[in-house]
Amino acid sequence: MTILLLLTLCFVSSVSATPLIYDSIYSFGDSLADTGNFLRSGALAFPVIGELPYGETFFKHATGRCSDGRLVIDFIAEEYGLPYVPPYLSLAKGEKVQHGVNFAVAGATALDSRFFYEKGIGRIMWTNGSLSVQLEWFKNLKSTLCNTKQDCSNYFKRSLFLVGEIGGNDYNYPFFVGGSIKQLQALVPLVVEAIVSATTVSIGLIFSIFCKMLIEEGAAELVVPGNLPIGCSAVYLTLFQSPNKTSYDQNGCLKKYNAFSKYHNAQLKLALEKLRQKYPQAKIIYADYYGAAKQLFHAPLHHGEFSTFLSSMHATSLIKVQCEKLCNFLNKKVMHSRV
Repeated sequence: MTILLLLTLCFVSSVSATPLIYDSIYSFGDSLADTGNFLRSGALAFPVIGELPYGETFFKHATGRCSDGRLVIDFIAEEYGLPYVPPYLSLAKGEKVQHGVNFAVAGATALDSRFFYEKGIGRIMWTNGSLSVQLEWFKNLKSTLCNTKQDCSNYFKRSLFLVGEIGGNDYNYPFFVGGSIKQLQALVPLVVEAIVSATTVSIGLIFSIFCKMLIEEGAAELVVPGNLPIGCSAVYLTLFQSPNKTSYDQNGCLKKYNAFSKYHNAQLKLALEKLRQKYPQAKIIYADYYGAAKQLFHAPLHHGEFSTFLSSMHATSLIKVQCEKLCNFLNKKVMHSRV
């Protein structure tokens, strides 16, 4: 839970010094934000997130969160005095929405799933619930909340839109089937375009339209988190372990994969700045998840029992145990790294 608290602190410190009193939260993304859509989607016949130890520390039962407790979005809701944001697929027909909805799906990508099937790697995807699907869900819900542009502007001006984290799985899937850093760097512009850019590209069009639509419908504050330091994650340390000590930084993280995350984040921040210039009336906030998570690896002794795991980061056997215990959805070797 420590890393989630750090990410939440990062988020809360990122919003304005005199934040709006939000009435609702609308969330899009992957498993860092999914509060139950993946579990309810039936994408996997026997998803392990539907069983303990998932949910055991706080909810005392599995909720569909890829965590043993709460997620960043849960702490954000608590911070602003709002109820936990329900997953879209849990809503009953005709149910009145008062405090927002969560459209995030574990395993989701920013790019449409068609992109990955055309590249021949669609078979390892957990879900087709990409942002294009989440957008469609939002559009269906929006039609029940407001009708005219002015109505929607008034309705959403006191809403917080959490747009991600998203994009990490766009890289995970290709990396896990042998994609190189160079190959994946060529994918970064497409993913960033899909998240924020006002420029139309064939694969990135859906989320480009989505972001613009949120702002044009009156969204006052949007938070767009960056990617995490993937070179510090157990799955990357397991799958891409190296006998060369120079491959690791002082914290035992794989340097080249962290450099890749930083490259994505740099491109994302540049694109967000262009979006701010296009929509000066909106507050578009970058949340530095990378920096928040990195604190955990730079100073593990400040964060309780997690230090035990970090001090053993080079121990391949321990990492493999963690991979298999936490999230083994695909094939006993590929772990869900978005938790």
